[in-house]
Amino acid sequence: MNHVDSKFIGLLSSKLERFKRVKSNLYNFRCPICGDSKKNKTKTRGYLYGMKADVNFKCHNCGASMTFNSFIKQLDPVLHKQYVFERFKDGKTGRSTVVEEPIFKFEAPKFKKKLKLPKASKHPRPEGYLTARKLNPDDFYYAEHFKKFANSLKPTFDSEEHDEERIIIPLYYKKNLIGFQGRSINPNPVKYITVMLDDDAPKIYGLDNIRRDAPVYITEGPFDSTFIRNSIAMCGADADISRWGISNPVWIYDNEPRNREITNRISKTIDSGQSVVIWPESIDDKDINDMVMSGLDVQSVIESNTYTGLQAKLKFNTWKKI
Repeated sequence: MNHVDSKFIGLLSSKLERFKRVKSNLYNFRCPICGDSKKNKTKTRGYLYGMKADVNFKCHNCGASMTFNSFIKQLDPVLHKQYVFERFKDGKTGRSTVVEEPIFKFEAPKFKKKLKLPKASKHPRPEGYLTARKLNPDDFYYAEHFKKFANSLKPTFDSEEHDEERIIIPLYYKKNLIGFQGRSINPNPVKYITVMLDDDAPKIYGLDNIRRDAPVYITEGPFDSTFIRNSIAMCGADADISRWGISNPVWIYDNEPRNREITNRISKTIDSGQSVVIWPESIDDKDINDMVMSGLDVQSVIESNTYTGLQAKLKFNTWKKI
């Protein structure tokens, strides 16, 4: 393992939960792609390991496998550009390595514009699941063999063994397919798997269908966003959405006051001066889909419980104690 790879593994380590160095050419952490185990927070099944002159990533939970070059590009595109440049300066590009020479001329990428999959409404299992959740099965697609489908668009899984069916949630930007999520139908600790066809594209659902001159509601998941007017969903960590032309966001997090990750994100949103929804005490459901299932007029609840500034802090402090 060369000194450039070692340096950038160290720089990336702050983004990797439970990161540790096992030995000189082996590092272990929770997989940031599938999230590892949701029940056991000590599970660490993601690895970076040296192989000849380069470094590879492998997750023994979701099966994701890629070069360190692709891994760092997916987690931190800005850091990736620095990495490519330093490898280039150090002579670590070309035929014998997996890192490309830096390209200084922008060329618009070409994407597949349509998913060659049947609508979820064409199969009884995904249609039944979505209809039971009051979701429109015509808005989503169905892959009987998810790993095989994902690999047909982008090398994602080393092995297609133990493949499974998943509902496909497409991600579009400027009418181009830039990625998709696979939502499990069967019981599975990994409910969602996100595959980006362009790592620099916004990991956001619904971006092509909003008015940017009005408040844009931002939910945690695509299913929830379908119940709210002028809304999008973050298919991953919160990002700088202003770069995508959204100047008046309203953040909607799940109704889980005992979830430290959610409370931290709400606190940061309030501190940044942005609008956030603080759910009233009378609501016990955890997410928007559950609220709709309970018969609530979620749009009205959201509009009546949107706060900023000091009022948001006061409401948030009360909500945390519920």
